[in-house]
Amino acid sequence: MKLSPLALGLSLALYAASSYAATGTTPAPVISSDTSPASASSAATAQQPADNATDDSANADDSRNRRPAKVKQLGTVSVTAALDQARNSLSPDTGSSSYVITSQDIQALPLGDATPMNQVLLQAPGVVQDSYGQLHVRGDHANLQYRIDGVYLPESIAGFGQTLDPRTIQSVTLLDGALPAQYGERTAAVVDITTKSGADLGNGGSVGITGGSFGTVNPYASYWGHTGNWSYFFTANYLENNVGIENPTASRDPIHDHTNQVKAFGDVSYLINNDTRLSFMFGSTDNRFQIPNNPGLTPQFGYLDITNFNSADLNERQDEETRFGVLALQGKFGNTNYQVSVGQRYSGLQYYPDEIGDLMFNGVAGQINQGDRASTLQADFSMPWATDHTLRYGLYGEFDRAYTNNYSDTFPANAEGQQTSTTPISIFTGDRILARTMAAYVQDEWQISDNWTLNYGLRGDRYEAFREESQLSPRVGVVWQATDSTTVHAGYSRYFTPPQTELISTENIEAFADTTNAVKNYGNNTPLAERSNYYDIGVSQNLGSHWTLGLDNYYRDVSRLQDEGQFGTALIYSTFNYKYGKVRGNEFSATYKNGPVSAYFNFAFSRAMGKDVITSQYNFPAEELAYIADNWIHLDHDQKYTSSGGIDYAITDNTKVGTDYLFGSGLREDGLTPNGVSLPDYFQMNLSVSHDFNFDSFGALHTKLALINALDRVYELRSGTGVGVGAPQYGPRRGLYLTLQKDF
Repeated sequence: MKLSPLALGLSLALYAASSYAATGTTPAPVISSDTSPASASSAATAQQPADNATDDSANADDSRNRRPAKVKQLGTVSVTAALDQARNSLSPDTGSSSYVITSQDIQALPLGDATPMNQVLLQAPGVVQDSYGQLHVRGDHANLQYRIDGVYLPESIAGFGQTLDPRTIQSVTLLDGALPAQYGERTAAVVDITTKSGADLGNGGSVGITGGSFGTVNPYASYWGHTGNWSYFFTANYLENNVGIENPTASRDPIHDHTNQVKAFGDVSYLINNDTRLSFMFGSTDNRFQIPNNPGLTPQFGYLDITNFNSADLNERQDEETRFGVLALQGKFGNTNYQVSVGQRYSGLQYYPDEIGDLMFNGVAGQINQGDRASTLQADFSMPWATDHTLRYGLYGEFDRAYTNNYSDTFPANAEGQQTSTTPISIFTGDRILARTMAAYVQDEWQISDNWTLNYGLRGDRYEAFREESQLSPRVGVVWQATDSTTVHAGYSRYFTPPQTELISTENIEAFADTTNAVKNYGNNTPLAERSNYYDIGVSQNLGSHWTLGLDNYYRDVSRLQDEGQFGTALIYSTFNYKYGKVRGNEFSATYKNGPVSAYFNFAFSRAMGKDVITSQYNFPAEELAYIADNWIHLDHDQKYTSSGGIDYAITDNTKVGTDYLFGSGLREDGLTPNGVSLPDYFQMNLSVSHDFNFDSFGALHTKLALINALDRVYELRSGTGVGVGAPQYGPRRGLYLTLQKDF
């Protein structure tokens, strides 16, 4: 075996590295039924190259789960497609549970490309919805890793703005279970996005608008193309409506809930030669929210000579912004494929209180400014060796500069927390945090035979911020192609999950002593890295050429389980740890595709438990801490049963109808014990019809009519009680939306 100088130098440096944990492939809503390991590794790719660059048959639907065709011509598009294949070979999904959603699947949803990113991911098995757009995968709280074209994008500060726009997506793969060794930091699931490319789409664009109920206006525009060795894709949209955040009441129209959101994304690539490509990817999001009001609340504190305040008149607001840019060099050196990228992400959040109202209801009115700037370096390599082996190795580094500034007004109080003056006092607190993340991995994929694939390796992680923590994590898995239509997988992964960089320090907490914002349980205020052992086993079965069934089972044994909660008035989450955690579950999925009919169905069972809060105890009442110290409790985001599904029917080439649904048995709320009761189950059905009109003078016009929550069922996502639950939230009410789009 002969390594390139670059690969040799890097491989010698990677003493701590990783594995490729093998599990199987769980199907996507409308993918083909080929589930062999080789086909699974290409499931999330961009459009595969055809034998001829102009072959119209090489469309996304036909190429998702097939072996890539050999490139015979080296035109710009074919070279780009070959490079896409090389990039995908750096991080195949063989060995992990994989669910693919293509751009066609997204367009088939009732709101099409206007569907928020979290609603897209809810179509995958085991994904549970929560308030503020949050998602929980397999009983975990958030902890999602987002990758765009193989590049890891650090998460934004916790909030409820959706940063990524589905209009950028060619396909998105949700990877979970026993993940390969190259995946770390955020391990509940990997959201692996392949973006649209001007090299694949040709030259063109689209403009459109979605509008309808609750004052919704959503104009958008996309532009793409390629010329010479350059290719590009740009998209931007603006959204405003009167339901920016979930309504805290069961009423149809929330009070004080307007939002304005702007998103933009761009990707520009240059082919240096047939084996090398330089790309620059960037995005920007600016979201502004009014925080909705819950009328009829009673003030708990007096302010000067004011003793009453109408909670319907509160004027709390929150702004969120995210900006990122990534420069990536990707190509082939000898027989080694590589991608090296450098990037930066800035995330900021500002909470603006109602100064008088927050003081009277909460005893504190704090203007909160949070920011985090992350600089990243990522390098991934892949090369064949021996006869049946593929060696993959790489490293990741991240340097975060985070800050929090709080400008608070609060009231003086006695030792019992009772207000002693109606004249507020001002307190300023601030944090500056430096965090360093370093990781390296090495893994080998061994094709033992045509039917058996073994993946094994090692990952090393080191995290420095509040303290220094590290871990070596073995990963191993196996895939057995039992028959042409049956794939069995099993895997084990050791995980290390560092905490987020947001932190309230001991000094900040002590600054509020003897005020109405004082805490009673100081405890350990430094969050800890989570460590867990993950076991996964499952099977995928094709029935004929139209049906694909999947069944997956998982168990996770956790030490220092991380959870998050909203403990203040701002919609910002804080991290805390349970000493012990255990999570288990089962998932079933089915897909059907036959001519004009496409359908999918998912059903999942999950149970997530925690015991003994060992960090951030200041957020909890003493009696609650005492109970949790000796008893297992459900995590607040634990939902026993979850289901999603949909069907799409093409009446003609120009007319389609569809429906989808979400079902949940309910998240948790307090009962006789913390998180002791499940909220009532919910069911939401959505309907749509689309038609493409053709006008002689105008050309084609795409139209789509969507009815969200068609049955107008009122359901509660959160009741306002439970560990780390700040306020009640209800699901959306019935809404009618029309989309008009013109392609050019």
